[in-house]
Amino acid sequence: MPLYVLAAALEIAGCFAVWSWWRGASIVWLIPAAIALAGFAYLLALAPPTHAGRSYAAYGGVYIAASVAWLVLIERTRPDWADLAGAGLALAGAALILWAPRG
Repeated sequence: MPLYVLAAALEIAGCFAVWSWWRGASIVWLIPAAIALAGFAYLLALAPPTHAGRSYAAYGGVYIAASVAWLVLIERTRPDWADLAGAGLALAGAALILWAPRG
């Protein structure tokens, strides 16, 4: 799970840098964006499940929760009940995908 958290932080930071450039920031923002997004892709490729689809599905839940954390830590916006409930449901789904017994 820590691998997913770090991958999510890099993906969100990279996408935020592109988002900032698209809205008028310097084109230089694309440099850290590319580095962060390459780091994200590398880390996600290291994820432990033997099936890429299962790994990416579980990562999706972590990404949702990390996006809500970004909202709080970077954008200084307080999440509402739906943000928190949605993140909790997404993490529960990620945990089920990762750790459910399989036959």
